[in-house]
Amino acid sequence: MKDLLPTPADYRLEGRVWVQGPHDRFLGIGRLELLAQIQATGSISRAAAAMGMSYKRAWDLVHSMNTQALTPLVATQTGGKSGGGALLTPAGARAVADFQGVQTRFRTFLAEETQRLAE
Repeated sequence: MKDLLPTPADYRLEGRVWVQGPHDRFLGIGRLELLAQIQATGSISRAAAAMGMSYKRAWDLVHSMNTQALTPLVATQTGGKSGGGALLTPAGARAVADFQGVQTRFRTFLAEETQRLAE
């Protein structure tokens, strides 16, 4: 492809990968970040704030993932005297780890294919 590009070294392949369910996206980089923020903060609202996202949007994403998965990825506890909260279930932690692996392999694939642009 180097005979098509002015300076092949200045070009790189970019892309995104996600898991698509039959009716909705199940998991992608944004949902992965949301799960990581929930894990770090113990709260959907704090996770949403850290991402600059509305609480409703974050809740809708959590609901979508939880209803598509065989077991919920996020468990919530309603507020009260000690306050509410959220945490990743074992399935949620596994989904994060598995999708991080997919992301790593995808970035490697893009880097290898970018190398081929110069050949």
